[in-house]
Amino acid sequence: MDRTSKPNVVVEKSILASLEVIDFCKKLQNIDSRIADQLFRSVTSVGANVHEAQSAESRADFIHKLKIAAKELKESLYWLELCSRSPHLIGDEKHTSLLNELVLIISKIISSAKKNK
Repeated sequence: MDRTSKPNVVVEKSILASLEVIDFCKKLQNIDSRIADQLFRSVTSVGANVHEAQSAESRADFIHKLKIAAKELKESLYWLELCSRSPHLIGDEKHTSLLNELVLIISKIISSAKKNK
């Protein structure tokens, strides 16, 4: 990131969310590697799509990439919900809160981008 420009909140939050959940996945890996792998893939896809959106070819492409990121967030929240509800897995509300915050940010950006067409 260029140090003279303002930080991009959604990019930074997507990186933070990925890093936080990756740490959680390492703990979860010892309990259920299949769930840990699914969660790992979905949460890292969020950041990848947010980053791709930064270089979108058009406003429609930008919106599309962020919609994919939002879907991946929903999938990640699903896996975290399973972890929280299952007596065989581990859960952590901190990660759910972080991802829900990112859902709100991305939803607002999508909404604003659609209005400014």
